[in-house]
Amino acid sequence: MPAAPLPPDELDRLSLLDALALMDTPPEPVFDRITRLASRLLNVPMALFSLVDADRQWFKSRVGLETDQTPREYAFCAHAIGMTRPLVVNDATRDQRFSDNPLVNGPPNIRFYAGVPIRTAAGLAIGTLCALDTKPRDLSPEEAEVLNDLATILTKEVHYRERLALAREQLEQSSAVLGASEARFRSIFDVASVGIALVAPDGGWISVNGALCGIVGYSEEELWGLTFQQITHPDDIVLDVGLLEELQRGTRSQYQLEKRYIRKDGREVWINLNVAPKRNRLGEIEYYVSVIKDIDAEKRAQREVAELNAELERRVAERTAALGASEARLASVIENASDAYISLDEGGAVTAWNRQAEQTFGWPREEALGRRLEELIVPPELVERHRKEMRRYLEAGQGGLPDQRHELPAVRRDGSTLTVELRIRLLELEGGKVFSAFLHDITERKQEQARREYESRHDVLTGLLNRRALMEALPLAQARASRNGKTVGMLFIDLDGFKAVNDSQGHEAGDILLGVVAERLRAGVRRTDSVYRLAGDEFTVLLEDMADTVDDAHRVAEKLIRSIAEPVELPGRAVRVRASIGIALDAPGGARQAEELLKEADHFMYQAKKAGRGRVCSARQPC
Repeated sequence: MPAAPLPPDELDRLSLLDALALMDTPPEPVFDRITRLASRLLNVPMALFSLVDADRQWFKSRVGLETDQTPREYAFCAHAIGMTRPLVVNDATRDQRFSDNPLVNGPPNIRFYAGVPIRTAAGLAIGTLCALDTKPRDLSPEEAEVLNDLATILTKEVHYRERLALAREQLEQSSAVLGASEARFRSIFDVASVGIALVAPDGGWISVNGALCGIVGYSEEELWGLTFQQITHPDDIVLDVGLLEELQRGTRSQYQLEKRYIRKDGREVWINLNVAPKRNRLGEIEYYVSVIKDIDAEKRAQREVAELNAELERRVAERTAALGASEARLASVIENASDAYISLDEGGAVTAWNRQAEQTFGWPREEALGRRLEELIVPPELVERHRKEMRRYLEAGQGGLPDQRHELPAVRRDGSTLTVELRIRLLELEGGKVFSAFLHDITERKQEQARREYESRHDVLTGLLNRRALMEALPLAQARASRNGKTVGMLFIDLDGFKAVNDSQGHEAGDILLGVVAERLRAGVRRTDSVYRLAGDEFTVLLEDMADTVDDAHRVAEKLIRSIAEPVELPGRAVRVRASIGIALDAPGGARQAEELLKEADHFMYQAKKAGRGRVCSARQPC
């Protein structure tokens, strides 16, 4: 007995069948009336409203049959749901698909079967309305019309249930998410060790937490009567307000700066401020979310270190004037300094190399002394530049080299690289010139900065750029396109069937699937295009330098749909998902807001889903 082939949209079909909540439920008059009419009008002893699950068919309504379910492999209906036309079997004993079926050769001894697929609003067949007889027969055109009419009535009821299920699911999710989000937000807001505030567009405080009140010395009620401008140091207001105006114009998605507040007791306090806007559906700013960290102690420590370094450098510059014990004390300070100290004569040879220089660069003092710096720590590609800078400083004299600070690459004795902060001065001593330099290893700090910057703009799971990166890149792409007379395109991609894989195979399988899709998207676009993951199973592609606008965008989208639809090997089985894509275009000079362009592409993606999924829709080429 050949098994019925699985429909291509099996995962979506099963997911929607589960969402309808019809399986294993009590009988309902609205369905029983239809099966009774089918039995009477077609003069058959059995009529069923059958739902086909993953491994069985279950009868929501039945006439003339005792059992309420059968295995899927025996089900005539499993064949019917994969067909575009009604399935009619005049004599099952003469049909190769059913001649050895236990339901044919035993009770209920089916000979005649006529079934019409019952489809959801998205076109997914969840079951059939079928008529059965224990003797062979033909289905007349008039009887076929009756069966189709009854199936249409049944389909409308299923569509109604589908809309109810969707509304119920959205309501439950919204309530749960809103409640949980509010609770989490309030908990974090109240107990956070950093200051958090919601600030109105005019600068007034909407809500503040206890940590912020502790930083500025005002109570919550006192802050409500002030604006952030009134407690900001006058020298810092212009920069803060300027960055805020960039947020309002949409040229910046958030900003961070170090500034000073004036506390209630009049004392200045340094803070690190991070501000991001909360916008409504129209793109208008409702309020700002500000996170404030007290860095006053860090600033004081930095000032003390700077003063100490200045003192050390001053004492180094004056060392030839110090004699005896003073010179010995200075040498001790230099030797035990936390920064590497190096002194060079005007020929570039090392004349001093302290203990920290040994630890930082791996060269013992005895090997470093007398050698040129380019032999020790200057990367090969920077040797010529280093020599030119040395000559320039010597020619300019002491006035040409004030207290210089640079971030430069360096190399250790073992060949490994690092980044140092260099502070260097040129001194004139007894008719000669000496270079005096302090070097601080900032490799870890630079790596941490690079890591934070990467994580802030990339999706951790797929490695693709994230929504923040998209919002930053889109205005720049629009500006380039406007200069070149080109059109910018946006593809909004949503996977069809991902939820079914995630629910049935688990989140680990879902993550693997998202990673494969991300690689296919990367491979399927041009070098001038960029791929982003927004959230969940939503992706976007930013199209630049398009030759034929709409047609060009549709060609890329169709290529991606074909690529995504290829099977994906997951642990234990292969799965297949599809994608629906919406397209939005911004012509040269259009200057549409990033959120507006994204919203249009999102809209046409949903049109593609409604039209049957696995499609591409745009304003100029609707589904």
